Amino acid sequence: MGSGDGRTKLWRTCQALVDRLDLPDPFDAESFIAALARKRGRPIELIGVPARPDRPCGLLVTTARSDLIIYSSDTSSVHRQHILLHEAAHLVRGHDAAGAGAGGTGGTGGSGNGTGGGAGGIGTLLPHLSPSLIRSVLGRTVYTEPQEREAELIATLIHHRVARGRPPLARPEAPRQGVETMFGLGES
Repeated sequence: MGSGDGRTKLWRTCQALVDRLDLPDPFDAESFIAALARKRGRPIELIGVPARPDRPCGLLVTTARSDLIIYSSDTSSVHRQHILLHEAAHLVRGHDAAGAGAGGTGGTGGSGNGTGGGAGGIGTLLPHLSPSLIRSVLGRTVYTEPQEREAELIATLIHHRVARGRPPLARPEAPRQGVETMFGLGES
């Protein structure tokens, strides 16, 4: 299977998943995440922190009792919503379960990896959270790993689905006379 086939399969899988999601109307990321928490039977806490160049703009921290989405709070509302949806997409796809424990593919198992995505990086963001409580941390600054690409695509597709559900913006009627004259369709 070529890489194009893999991208097509990924897109189809993610599109089918997003098509099945129950999205709140009117849509906002916080309501979507609250509904996701109820469906999963686990609290999801949203924690805004100031952005810094040495930190990822979003992290998913999974503890034994809850999930924490840490996001840059001082960014645009559109970017903030995308960050929240990206991290929630990890939960929708079950990446948190894959990363639980050391050696998991979805996280660092609480060991820290020096990129800001591990438990070591979490210490600066959430000093009150004991590293022993953390099951996994999902956070990357580059989207090269399969789970990151998948989460990014799901977040983007949710944005598209929400935009498609809204009525088109009212556009002023284009003057038809010019177009009709140009193509010889006007009255003679």
